[in-house]
Amino acid sequence: MTSPRARLRELLRGPELVVAPFAYDGLQAKLAEAAGFPAVYLTGFGTAAAHGRPDVGLLGLGEMLDGVRRLAGAVSVPLVCDADTGYGNAMNVWHTVREYEAAGAAALHIEDQVSPKRCGFLAGKQVIALEEMLPKIRAACAARRDPEFVVIARTDALAPHGWDEALRRARAYRAAGADLVFMDGIRTPEDMRRYARELPEIPLVYNGKLPVADVAACGFKLMLQIATLLVAYEAMRAALAELASTGEIAGAPALERLEDMARLLGSDELDSVGRRFSK
Repeated sequence: MTSPRARLRELLRGPELVVAPFAYDGLQAKLAEAAGFPAVYLTGFGTAAAHGRPDVGLLGLGEMLDGVRRLAGAVSVPLVCDADTGYGNAMNVWHTVREYEAAGAAALHIEDQVSPKRCGFLAGKQVIALEEMLPKIRAACAARRDPEFVVIARTDALAPHGWDEALRRARAYRAAGADLVFMDGIRTPEDMRRYARELPEIPLVYNGKLPVADVAACGFKLMLQIATLLVAYEAMRAALAELASTGEIAGAPALERLEDMARLLGSDELDSVGRRFSK
């Protein structure tokens, strides 16, 4: 059977865009897999939110590894993971890659922000020197035990330094050995098209909520689909506001939906195991 890492490599070599929805718990990951997505993305923003914190560098390697293990254990599709800044210098990045790989990740991305980092869509980002980031990328690539493990280098230089610097870093990160390059902070269709047009020779990652067809048309290899995180937040906020103001949630599904959730989570298989060994 093909491993999730080998499967991700195979998908990235193919002609189709790989879409990985945001998830930060096992239920979301299983829903994405059940919907037919070929990969799932462990979001740092969502993981921080699940701890009741903003994505401003408060979580460390331990909390993120818990998320990697939880999601990798929940699904069979490849898991692409946020690894923030790699949690330190090149030595720390080496350790991070080893730990993420052992926890079941198929890929991770490390970014060039200063520590503490900020979510890529928040204002106030700063980046380390290019000369400081390159050894981290080389260390990440060298740390792999499994050659199928995918290393993604992310630059956040667009917002603080503009296109020329972001493009310079993207090319340098690819040359340093990154399998894919991820420029964060792309907000508009025009920016997305420019990003792809300026770097035709590099396998690219897009993070956002633009239509999948438009992203695929630009030739991106991997899309991290943030809209699932936003929809989940908005739906829960609206439901709680309705409950607080009216005393009910009028559109709530019937309680039988809990049975559907239980089956998605593996209740039928576990019931079968219980019957088998209770005789």
